[in-house]
Amino acid sequence: MTKWTIRTAFLFLVMGGGILIGTLTAPGDWYAALNKPVFNPPNWIFAPVWTTLYVLIAMAGWRQYEAHGTRSLFKLWWVQLVLNFLWSPAFFVFQQPWLALAVILTLCATIALFIIRAWPVDRLSALGFVPYLVWVSFASLLNLSIAALN
Repeated sequence: MTKWTIRTAFLFLVMGGGILIGTLTAPGDWYAALNKPVFNPPNWIFAPVWTTLYVLIAMAGWRQYEAHGTRSLFKLWWVQLVLNFLWSPAFFVFQQPWLALAVILTLCATIALFIIRAWPVDRLSALGFVPYLVWVSFASLLNLSIAALN
């Protein structure tokens, strides 16, 4: 496979997975009825933020795949993706904000570990995960606040 085929496959996997999970677990009446903190962002912000983050996540994935020497980073990349895709069902489908909080905090730790381990060998991937960590940290605070308020 060519590099562009691999990169396209990673974009399709991450973007397609994110769109699928988002479609299958779209917030409904339950979420609308929840008490939310004052810093809860408007719903329209989530799509552009996640689109940008998913491109960065895909980029880090294909870089680890192409590197061949960083298998532990590639495994961490897969772990964060699975955790990322598990959060929405935990929160919106099972309607378990505390379970979702456990998932998202584990996701935060995994992203941070990826950044720390990638920094010496692949700074571009590490830097690509920084906005992801910032957003997921904010989402963790939001998740905690919603769990506590409800």
